Amino acid sequence: MSVASPTPPRILFVEGPDDKHVIRHICFRHKISLSFDIKDKGGVKSLLRTMEAEVRVPDRRVVGFVVDANDAIMSRWQSMRNRLERVGVRLPDELQLGGAIVNGNPRVGVWMMPNNSSAGELEDFVETMIPDGDPVLPLAKKYISSIPQKHRKFKAKQRRAEVYAWLATRGKPGRMGTAIRAGDLETSGELCLRFSKWIRDLFE
Repeated sequence: MSVASPTPPRILFVEGPDDKHVIRHICFRHKISLSFDIKDKGGVKSLLRTMEAEVRVPDRRVVGFVVDANDAIMSRWQSMRNRLERVGVRLPDELQLGGAIVNGNPRVGVWMMPNNSSAGELEDFVETMIPDGDPVLPLAKKYISSIPQKHRKFKAKQRRAEVYAWLATRGKPGRMGTAIRAGDLETSGELCLRFSKWIRDLFE
């Protein structure tokens, strides 16, 4: 009979595998110790639905949540505030550019992709990591823009399609985390540094 693994006392919850992959590689680049687990919740609905229960888990010392703002940044922020307030965690009334951290037992942190201030998602965050003056990105944008509407299965998520078109031109085309590991995506930009500081402040 298998023995259940102990509950991780320090854990970061994310929406999906791409978030997990990107964050692990950012931590590696910035020499942030992975002294915490990163768990993919399989979508934003599952992440939001289980926030309160995850904060209540016994012996949990630090809990972080990374969530896409998408097109409803303020309503999503309010939804998270309401859920966490029910378990005694009071997030700030307004989003903070550096991400939110509430000290307590457990300490709780929230980062809303891409930058805690505007609509968007993980891919918007990653686009800021593409080096300034990159000659391929304008071509990727032009390619995506040239696709007729009737053939666009990506609908309104044009930014996501542009980022993946750019990724397809890398020496090892693949996931966003792979591009970080290969050095194709830079981790020294202002937004990435701000995110890295939030991770450090939350878990270290």
